[in-house]
Amino acid sequence: MARARGAVAAGHPETAAAAATILREGGNAFDAALAAVAAATVAEPVLCSLGGGGFLIARPGDAAPRVYDFFVQTPRRRRPESETDLFPIVADFGTTQQEFHIGLGAMATPGLPRGLFAVHDDLGRMPMREVLEPARRLARRGVVLNRLQAYIFSVVAPIYLANPSIRAQFESPVRPGVLCGEGDTYLSPAQADALDALAHEGPDLFYRGEMGRRLAADARDGGGHVTLADLEAYRVARRPPLTLDHRGARLLTNPPPSTGGLLVAFALALLRGVDLAADGFGGAAHLHHLVAAQDLTNRARVESALNSDGAEAAADRLLDPAFLDRYRAELLGRPLAPRGTTHVSAVDGDGNAAAVTVSNGEGCGYVLPGTGIVMNNMLGEEDINPHGFHAWPTDVRMASMMAPTVMLGAEGGLLALGSGGSNRIRTALLQVLVNLLDLDLPLEAAVRAPRLHVERDTVHHEPGSAAAVLEPAADGAGRLHPWDDVNLFFGGAHAAARRADGGFEGAGDPRRGGVSMVVD
Repeated sequence: MARARGAVAAGHPETAAAAATILREGGNAFDAALAAVAAATVAEPVLCSLGGGGFLIARPGDAAPRVYDFFVQTPRRRRPESETDLFPIVADFGTTQQEFHIGLGAMATPGLPRGLFAVHDDLGRMPMREVLEPARRLARRGVVLNRLQAYIFSVVAPIYLANPSIRAQFESPVRPGVLCGEGDTYLSPAQADALDALAHEGPDLFYRGEMGRRLAADARDGGGHVTLADLEAYRVARRPPLTLDHRGARLLTNPPPSTGGLLVAFALALLRGVDLAADGFGGAAHLHHLVAAQDLTNRARVESALNSDGAEAAADRLLDPAFLDRYRAELLGRPLAPRGTTHVSAVDGDGNAAAVTVSNGEGCGYVLPGTGIVMNNMLGEEDINPHGFHAWPTDVRMASMMAPTVMLGAEGGLLALGSGGSNRIRTALLQVLVNLLDLDLPLEAAVRAPRLHVERDTVHHEPGSAAAVLEPAADGAGRLHPWDDVNLFFGGAHAAARRADGGFEGAGDPRRGGVSMVVD
């Protein structure tokens, strides 16, 4: 098979290397993206697991674009609270602490295995066993934990020390009873065997076969909600992307019922007609309008009732011209006063582009025996359970801020882009797109440029963002909160591009260990 040309960007060197290997062996961008996701389950195990879910936007070079929704689904029934295994742990970020809920009662029906095979069946070029082979080899030989992954482990340590089975999988090989740390080699031979079995038997092994039956039995006996009927009924949703035009480029992003792409579209629509480049990056026009657009988007999200059970109903209203005009008028009228995700992007020489964002929450503390697969804790995520932990709607696809995006340039360029970072996903993507399209920054500079994020009444900002020119009260936020350095709080936007001249480039976000590779 002829070697393919292309570019990849991801959150870990081994994740990106898996994708690059597949391109070199003749796979297309979709094969490369799937190989990278599989490798991320080993190299980025807290952020990505076969026990979680995600979204992939595919732009085939010879077919209509589509979004694959393989995010988690709520189970068909809720067990009584008294029978449910759900308990809090405290994650320590150093500067702040956050409570998460884990246990088998926090697990929603996973979608990632079904999603990988659905994309491959539709768009893949190489056999699945070859696509999964880099991940299988990595799990067998091990990966040396880098500083970022070690830090993530330290933050969520109570989850990965929650019981003997998960502790045994993730403890340091040289310090028994202590989680893997920087420089330790993380090995997962059980996961290598699971990947090999899935490659040969397909996703039914997980949803109807031995894996699924064991998962359902453990949930039944241990206080979980997921049943074998939930697993058997799980389906990947294929949707047309949400499409918008901005500054001569066409953007394709994740549509409702998820919210991230819609909110990015709303913010970009507000910024039409605004000259953000009037005084350059970090100037008053750029920063004031960026802060105002983020603040107005926060408010519009509430006003339009955009949440996990109302995203589709709210979408038409949010992008309604009259609704936009009211918010745009407020934007233009303002004075110019001085949770765990990872992403993979891939493009190739045939015009294919794939952007995929995945999440396992933080993990629920349960490992599917014999597989090394850590299951998600999405039912224990406060942000996506607005009605309470024991009041989630049954049998619905959960919404997400994840917004994998493809950009088609006016002159023929092609870009795959996405970010991790919970509710900072949309502001990270907004700023990278503004940097590219409004401020004309090169790709790497657009990804690395200092960011800000408006949350409630506060403008969080990285050093170098020139936020000193802002007067927060005049921009809809009450105070400035400076950060000492670039930080994973502000997302991790990884981008891969084919330029209009046919060359390739990529940019991995240093905030989340980003790496890019070009295969020529």
